Amino acid sequence: MTQFDIDAVDRRILRVLSVDGRISITDLARQAATSTATCFRRVQRLTEDGVITGFRADIAPASVGRSAVIVMGVCLDRLNKQAFAEFEAAIRDHPLVVSCYLVSGEFDYLVMIRAASIDEFNAIYGDWLVSLPGIRLTRTFFSMKEVVQRTYLHF
Repeated sequence: MTQFDIDAVDRRILRVLSVDGRISITDLARQAATSTATCFRRVQRLTEDGVITGFRADIAPASVGRSAVIVMGVCLDRLNKQAFAEFEAAIRDHPLVVSCYLVSGEFDYLVMIRAASIDEFNAIYGDWLVSLPGIRLTRTFFSMKEVVQRTYLHF
């Protein structure tokens, strides 16, 4: 992972943008206590350097039919680079997969899925997930209540 050279002004800019990505450059500069020109250049640099990876809208999952949250622990049958690469390539492009992490512990991967319902998840589980390469075991956890879902980082 790359370590970025971020100073106090960059941090102030990033904190404001992480809460309000639609803020005008003038208001951003004011809140970050810097000039508009400096703020504009820094946002450009932070974007070019890959610190800012995008600007997007946060959408209420239920409003687009994605209210069911499913977390699945996955164990692969082989633990080597090829097995990891095959699984990651297969899982990466599925539209219902919102995140996937290679982890230590009981599972090899934790996969978070957003579906319309448990029935929709069951359909993709039977049609797609069980056919993924190299899966030895899965454990599925259905969310009963979303307690915290942050789309911004505290730093």
